[in-house]
Amino acid sequence: MIRVGIADSGIDGMARANVVAAIDVSPAGTVELPREPRDRCGHGSMIGALIAAPTIELLDARIFDDALRSSAVRAASAIDWLVKERARVINLSIGLREDRDLLRDACARAVASGILVVAAAPARGAAVFPASYPGVVRATGDARCKPGEISVLDGAIADFGACVQSGDDSIRGASVGCANVTAAIARWLATNVLASHAEALAALRASAIYHGPERRVTRERRPPE
Repeated sequence: MIRVGIADSGIDGMARANVVAAIDVSPAGTVELPREPRDRCGHGSMIGALIAAPTIELLDARIFDDALRSSAVRAASAIDWLVKERARVINLSIGLREDRDLLRDACARAVASGILVVAAAPARGAAVFPASYPGVVRATGDARCKPGEISVLDGAIADFGACVQSGDDSIRGASVGCANVTAAIARWLATNVLASHAEALAALRASAIYHGPERRVTRERRPPE
């Protein structure tokens, strides 16, 4: 059993059963007791549902309210709380256009604490944060991938890609791809608890169906190690 931290709009629905701790992060960055219902826009619940598994405990840090807008201070406070709650992996299906020192520092603390941080990156266009910070795994959506499939991109923007579709197809894109990459890593680590992050990422690469960007399709089927 491992813990996966999710900084998003809160988790309701079926994935709520996997949540072992939850907080709200105010616009000022203060940690507050969680309010109910958790999720006002459906995004966090969808992310949680993609990651949830019997071997995974979820940590729910709400940084979005009625819309998918947040700030570096809220995200940084959420990351620090997830570190304290002993997350093994943190999913950040968010992307800020501007680099902020406090967000950079929070990600650095998480990585230094031995946490694997996975953040959403756009498939094309300008780089975003926190995906662009050192030590953060950059994940995006890949239209070639079916549910459960991974691609190795190794591009200027993203390291890995995954299916862009959520369960009910109401939300698509990089945030979904990020959650699917996180899910693949977390489920492998849950059955290989003593493995290093390098070993987890190597296993993810070994299981990839596609290698290279979408415009250069190379399909390989390899069983996960």
